[in-house]
Amino acid sequence: MRILLAVDGSKFSEAAIQAVLTQCVRLGTKVAVLHVAERSSVFGYPAGVSMKEEKLTPVLVKRVAERLRAAGFQVKMLVSEGDAAEEIIDTAADWGADLIVLGSHGKRGITRFLLGSVSATVALHAPCAVEVVRVPSGRRDSRSSSKSGLKTSGQPSKR
Repeated sequence: MRILLAVDGSKFSEAAIQAVLTQCVRLGTKVAVLHVAERSSVFGYPAGVSMKEEKLTPVLVKRVAERLRAAGFQVKMLVSEGDAAEEIIDTAADWGADLIVLGSHGKRGITRFLLGSVSATVALHAPCAVEVVRVPSGRRDSRSSSKSGLKTSGQPSKR
């Protein structure tokens, strides 16, 4: 199996890394770790990639690759520059990925409308299966929460 793992150094990409580490068979699985350095723009004109991102990108990809190798995966490191969704889709097609794994930043409403969603675009246009991994929200079931006014037995709590 060939898995393309898209990372950006966020807690969302950490969730995607954990999904690969915990859910995927290691023997014979090849993982390409991809980071896309998105170009910034100034007044609508391309300005390139920030120097900070240019320095940190290889370190990020190498760190993730080392974790996956230690877990028994065969790993390839990839760095690209451009629109994240386009680069992920194109890389998956060129490399022959069977699965793309990436985190979801959970954008909603106007933010998603204006900025778009990388994971949604990848899921719609990818040449292979896509797993979008969400970070657990930390919310508990309201029926078992002591703040809900109910005990776990379903009886009202005394406050």
